[in-house]
Amino acid sequence: MKNGEFPDGSKTLRLKIDMAAGNINMRDPVIYRIRRAHHHNTGDKWCIYPMYDYTHCISDAIEGITHSLCTLEFEAHRPLYDWVLDNIPAPHATRPRQYEFSRLELLYTITSKRKLNQLVVEKHVSGWDDPRMPTISGMRRRGYTPEGVRLFAKRAGISKSENIVDMSVLEGAIREELENSAPRLMAVLNPLKVTLTNFQAGKTQSRRAAFHPNHEEMGDREVPVSQTIYIEADDFAENPPKGFKRLIPGGEVRLRHGYVIKCGEVVKDEAGNVVELKCSIDHDTLGKIQKAAKLKA
Repeated sequence: MKNGEFPDGSKTLRLKIDMAAGNINMRDPVIYRIRRAHHHNTGDKWCIYPMYDYTHCISDAIEGITHSLCTLEFEAHRPLYDWVLDNIPAPHATRPRQYEFSRLELLYTITSKRKLNQLVVEKHVSGWDDPRMPTISGMRRRGYTPEGVRLFAKRAGISKSENIVDMSVLEGAIREELENSAPRLMAVLNPLKVTLTNFQAGKTQSRRAAFHPNHEEMGDREVPVSQTIYIEADDFAENPPKGFKRLIPGGEVRLRHGYVIKCGEVVKDEAGNVVELKCSIDHDTLGKIQKAAKLKA
């Protein structure tokens, strides 16, 4: 077999244990098979390769592993794991032991490596680190933190019973960790131009804002104000629905960490789309809450 005298799949090497064993994994299991496949480390030097059940326990013993953690489908394989260890020289004083636990499944999420590999190979995703992939590298690109993932694992726990967890549990753990550790910043995704008609250089001031309301040690940053600013398009409604609490024609709102502004004019393009708002600043409202308390928007 080792010398390549036989074609692929024609011969196997088996352990002689007990063909009458109640556990099918102990019935003279195959430990080597012939497969001419290029290996990333040894190239084409070998044409025989060991089976997982055989190499698993030997690798653990060589590397000094004490606790070999496996999912429940390997529970029936543990007698073979122990048999091989009983019949080889012990490389270390500490003997490995296999422990099984239930596989953690996320509801409506593919976690099978075979199926995830198919997504990568068929280019349905950009790679293993695609933000849509439930991999560590994918989660990292999605903005998940190590602390948040550890919190999720702690909450999911270890069990031998079926362990299917809703994605909201993972997302909740990430949000909770980010809530306490992430600095606060602002961004406008769908911008609507706002021109401050009474902006006065030297009089209209910027204001400093904390990076986190509960963590002074994170410091602060300046929130600049200029004659042209941008707000989210969804934060303005020309014909507001009942209960709308944002900017409307003639209405007032307070800018985050800034002044109270009043919408005086709505500018539209030829198609009738709102492209600009012309608003005025109430210069007496920077850092003051008296007037803001009376605002509806």
